[in-house]
Amino acid sequence: MSFALGLTGSIGMGKSTTAQMFVDEGCALWDADAAVHRLYSKDGAAVEPIRADFPDAVVNGYVSRDALKQIIARDPTALKRIEAIVHPLVAADRAEFRETASTDILVFDVPLLFETGGDAAMDAVACVSIPADEQKRRVMERGTMTEAQFEQIRAKQMPNDEKCARSDFVIVTDTLDHARTQVQDVVRQIRARMADA
Repeated sequence: MSFALGLTGSIGMGKSTTAQMFVDEGCALWDADAAVHRLYSKDGAAVEPIRADFPDAVVNGYVSRDALKQIIARDPTALKRIEAIVHPLVAADRAEFRETASTDILVFDVPLLFETGGDAAMDAVACVSIPADEQKRRVMERGTMTEAQFEQIRAKQMPNDEKCARSDFVIVTDTLDHARTQVQDVVRQIRARMADA
């Protein structure tokens, strides 16, 4: 029997780096963003259903995220229709991972875990966190978006304080060493809990 740990956190909080630390501790990782990437890639399960509804979104046999963004900007109903196609496929990918993974702790890296109600399917949730000014500095340093785009994304996400309050574990990602120590502690606690079960 495996333990399902949801890993969440807002943009720029260090979730991907923290997820890799769980892998380093012998956990198996399922990444929601990577699952969508697989579904959108050439011959991915989302390509044909999206082509049927949005032919312009499929370019050279894969779903173009840029084309989807343009479609969503033009058509207020598009996002809901895309989600109706993609969410069940993501859920199936996650279920397959859950059935086939053989490690004791399964980590589910899901940025919008609370927002989508995904926390209900987890045995516990860990949230990565840093102060808001540090979050903004990290995202701006990437050079991939404007301040307005960052604020737009942050506005769509549940406030960090609320995510932390709803989580079983909070991992502060101020330094790599501090984050790693906390990850090791979380893994230790979960393994102890499983041994007592």
